[in-house]
Amino acid sequence: MLSRMDLQKMKREDEQITMITAYDYPSAKLAEEAGIDMILVGDSLGMVMLGYDSTVKVTVQDMIHHAKAVKRGAKNTFIVVDMPFMSYHVSLEASLLNAQQIFQETDAQAVKVEGASEEVLLLVQRLTDAGIPVVAHLGLTPQSVNVLGGYKVQGKDKNTGAKLLNDAKRLVAHGAISLVLECVPKELAEIVTNSVSIPTIGIGAGVECDGQVLVYHDILKYGVDRLPKFVKPYADLNKVGKQAIESYISNVKDRTFPLDEHSFKIKNKDLLPNNSEGR
Repeated sequence: MLSRMDLQKMKREDEQITMITAYDYPSAKLAEEAGIDMILVGDSLGMVMLGYDSTVKVTVQDMIHHAKAVKRGAKNTFIVVDMPFMSYHVSLEASLLNAQQIFQETDAQAVKVEGASEEVLLLVQRLTDAGIPVVAHLGLTPQSVNVLGGYKVQGKDKNTGAKLLNDAKRLVAHGAISLVLECVPKELAEIVTNSVSIPTIGIGAGVECDGQVLVYHDILKYGVDRLPKFVKPYADLNKVGKQAIESYISNVKDRTFPLDEHSFKIKNKDLLPNNSEGR
């Protein structure tokens, strides 16, 4: 399993970090077998797995439930778990307790928080001091999508870009171990990446980040109808899966499944009950 120091070394040596967002045992198992560096258990599970229209309905218990399944599937992979909506924007004490519960019950390697408000910065520092590594997240922060006015690219002008860069530096100063940059111009992502000592993980932020993250279901085009511009699908399981299910339905309807090879037989037919018995 990679450690925080391994991630720092990868940044120094310009070795790209691979991260995938996964939500359950089979996807985590497959990702680990493929050799992924990190797995993020994202609160996007609300939309991808639970059918919500945003992440705001996801609870701490939802995150713990899915993260434990991911950990069982990828025991030897660095796992990061999102702190969901409003689980760290309450009192500092409550936020610390929520982070403690997530970290202890999932056996993850880090938790992730969005933004760089004063309360988030303080939380990052307190968690770091307590021994809970924190991955930060800037740019498009889905939990704040209603405040941001929708799913839009962030940091497109000098002022907002300067703020994002300053926020990144402040998060580093408060102890963040890595930084997810979502939906920011690639030029800005490059400046941030070259300005901070921790690895940056991009999603819709260009190739100059220290690593990249995409959602398992997007990579495989599985259960999703529309893909963001920044996603490159590497398979089409929607198409393959639908064809397979259609074939199954057809085989059942025309009685070509199950065949004898899919069935169990009794060797001694004398052991079968007579249909006249019991009358």
